[in-house]
Parts: sequence; C-alpha cells; structure tokens
Amino acid sequence: MSAAIPALSVLAGFQSLDAPAWATGTSVFAAGLFYAGLMLLGGILYGWLFQRAANDPRGGWLFGMAFGFVLWMLGPVPLLQWLPDQPILRGYPATGLLLAQLLWGLAMGVVFPLIHRHLHVSLENGSGSAFQSTGPEAVAQTQMLRPLPPLLRPLPPSGRPR
Repeated sequence: MSAAIPALSVLAGFQSLDAPAWATGTSVFAAGLFYAGLMLLGGILYGWLFQRAANDPRGGWLFGMAFGFVLWMLGPVPLLQWLPDQPILRGYPATGLLLAQLLWGLAMGVVFPLIHRHLHVSLENGSGSAFQSTGPEAVAQTQMLRPLPPLLRPLPPSGRPR
C-alpha cells in the first residue's frame, strides 16, 4: 500500500483518474481507492511471484519496475484502451498512468525488502528462542552440530584412525 501513495500522486497530477471515474459514473476518490486496492493485490502478486528475488535490496527496484510495466500492459491498457468503443485515456492522462505504474513498481521494489525483512526472522535476532531446530536457520547455527561417532569420522590422510 505504501507504493500506491506516490503512484496516486502521479495519477492526480496527470488527471489520469478523471476519465475512468467519469466513464464508470463514480467519483475520482472512488477511482483512487479502486486503484489502491488493485495495487495492493498487485503487491501480493509481486511478493508471491518473485519471492526471495524480490527481497534483494540491490535488484528489487528492477524487478519492481519491470513488474509495474507488465501490470500496466496486462491491466489498464486492455481495459481502458481496447475494450471500450473509444479509448478512455489519451495523451497526458495515459502517460500519467504509465508513469504511475512505473513509479509504483519502483517503490514496490525499494520498499518490499525493507518490509519483508521485518516480517521474517533473521539469523541475527532469532525468534525469541536460542536455537531454531528446523529450516535453513538450523543449518547455519554451528551450536546445533553434533560430533560424529568414531566409526563415521573421516580417516586422516595417513589412512589409520586416530
């Protein structure tokens, strides 16, 4: 939702919400809420689709912008340009919609790793217990390692047991 705020400001600046609101018979505010709801679903789809790749702070902005562009191509372009008898958005409002989607993707790519990091337990702070007994965190904790029994220990280079 935090990525939709800058995108909504671009949409308002380019008056991109006026034509869809007029075409559907609703207010600009209702069109903005509908857009924010769709972008919330887009953010959920972004996290589900890219998963750990979206958590990369160095490349997340690129994933986000590319995803914003794809959403622009799959969502607003067919719905607002091809399905009605005449295109609903033309000129500056259509450009504003493209810029808003790209800005939304950029903000999503930058903000997602920061939010995602707080939602998941990291190795440094743990989950309240001293050790994790399952998952990738357990592999990384050397305190959880058990010594091998003498018969399973690898032989030294000399070939004789120690």
